[in-house]
Amino acid sequence: MPEQHVSDHLLERLRAWGVRRLYGYSGDGINGLLGALNRAGNQPEFVHSVHEELASLMACAHAKFTGEVGVCTATSGPGAIHLLNGLYDAKLDHQPVVAIIGQQARPALGSAYQQEIDLRTLLKDVAGAYLADLTHPAQVAHVVDRAFRIALDERTVTAIIIPHDVQDLPAQNEQPHEHGYQHSSVGYAPARRLPHDEDLRRAADILNAGARVAILAGAGALHAGAELTLAADAVQGGVAKALLGKAALPDDLPFVTGSVGWLGTEASNHMLQTCDTLLMVGTGFPYTEYLPREGQARTVQIDRSASRVGLRTPTEVNLIGDSAETLRALLPLLHPKPRGAWREDLEARARQSWADAERAAQQDAPPLNPARVASALSRRLPPRSIITADSGTSAVWLGRHLRLREGMMASLSGTLATMGSAVPYALAAKLNFPDRPVIALAGDGAMQMSGNAGLIAVAQQWRAWADPRLVVVVLNNRDLNYVTWEQRAMEGHPKFPASQDLPDVPFARYAELLGLQGVRVDDAGHLEDALEVAFGADRPVVLEAVVSAHVPTLPPTLTAQQRQHLQAALADDPDAAEVKRQLRQQGYTL
Repeated sequence: MPEQHVSDHLLERLRAWGVRRLYGYSGDGINGLLGALNRAGNQPEFVHSVHEELASLMACAHAKFTGEVGVCTATSGPGAIHLLNGLYDAKLDHQPVVAIIGQQARPALGSAYQQEIDLRTLLKDVAGAYLADLTHPAQVAHVVDRAFRIALDERTVTAIIIPHDVQDLPAQNEQPHEHGYQHSSVGYAPARRLPHDEDLRRAADILNAGARVAILAGAGALHAGAELTLAADAVQGGVAKALLGKAALPDDLPFVTGSVGWLGTEASNHMLQTCDTLLMVGTGFPYTEYLPREGQARTVQIDRSASRVGLRTPTEVNLIGDSAETLRALLPLLHPKPRGAWREDLEARARQSWADAERAAQQDAPPLNPARVASALSRRLPPRSIITADSGTSAVWLGRHLRLREGMMASLSGTLATMGSAVPYALAAKLNFPDRPVIALAGDGAMQMSGNAGLIAVAQQWRAWADPRLVVVVLNNRDLNYVTWEQRAMEGHPKFPASQDLPDVPFARYAELLGLQGVRVDDAGHLEDALEVAFGADRPVVLEAVVSAHVPTLPPTLTAQQRQHLQAALADDPDAAEVKRQLRQQGYTL
């Protein structure tokens, strides 16, 4: 039997933790690990990600869609640097990810060797919960075990740094019973996180006393849909959803008012502005201007971490616990309210918001209204679809126009809001759920940044999938459009073409060069046919929609300051005439 190396022992420990995939990119700093993967028959499966940033984004998406730890790996120096963006995405969205990163051989450290950087300094913020140097064969078990256990328990990023020469040292699977040696074990079982009974009673008293109760659900409520529904019915309130919590409840429930904030609906924003009681469930929604004014509403917040409660708005009772468990404990204490004018008004406003979204989508915006693309896509979503979206205008159309149904999943880069996440998120979803249709909604800027590279990995992987449907919808408007609108509405600045204009990349043709299918549509009359072709194809499809850059991605209701900024910006904007026309069509007055 060949001698086992440290890297073999490391992979053995990953398998013991149930790791099925390792997202990464090769480099000499992890050659020992790659050799061990080869000896192990590629178990766990190494997913060649085309770029280390895509690897870490895929690891984050893996965690989001499966609930498992996402694992990524990269070489020292530039490989580690490239991982940072996806690792921060995981940290800020509270996802368990473990990064395994190579380092130069121990004898070279401190000599300004090629690709030698101070990895501890580089990683100490993003992986500060647990960052370990694996420099001795006896460390493998306890270092891996702690990295996984902490990542799962704290829902965060941890990292293991392993020098090149250590990877090929003889393994030391059994530790002597001596001073300094550790005897670790695999396994993690989450604790029941429940508030004290007295706090539950105080929270129930507040919710029972409220006449106009609103619920705001975030990513921490994704597994608590049934409990949210029962709570909403008990207090006769509505449920608004932060963008990361979009899949917490289906959008076709009558009391679900949709997304909230700048990307939200009039129904959600009105509910938060007029409620007298607010229940926040698993959300760190940051835009406090859309939350109730201080003193307006009595607020109860549920979160698994005390570090995140009472942060965005003053809270009267903080319930520290798992959202589903806490709601189940709270429900028997709630006094069911009769249906009244508040609930009826919320449901009417929710219906009106969807009608407004459809009206907005049908407005003429040559060559094609991007909202119409999203609206048509929403109607075409197959059952059990998984939807990803990039940062920018894609997130707006996801929030306002895609109506998720029971059994669907959706996610995007939330707190970090990094560009270039939609395609690697979609690929990670497809690798883990090869029998489910996956749709990525991305802007042309995100595709040019890294999405096109991600398509190379799609082309490499798709033939193994039971269902080949992965549809990447690219909104091609030759503009970094979300920031263009932010320049106008937030700063009062006209569009700055030098920073905002993008080259017109032929995304559909590029997809075909990779062996995928490309469909290009630039006319509303051909949109439905294009979607039918995309969802009926025998391979992944890039659906390139050539859309207008002038359809506003603004809050449903403008503040006086936003109107003033827009007026100032449009006095000298190169696209002022068409922008003004689109604003009028969408019902905005300046």
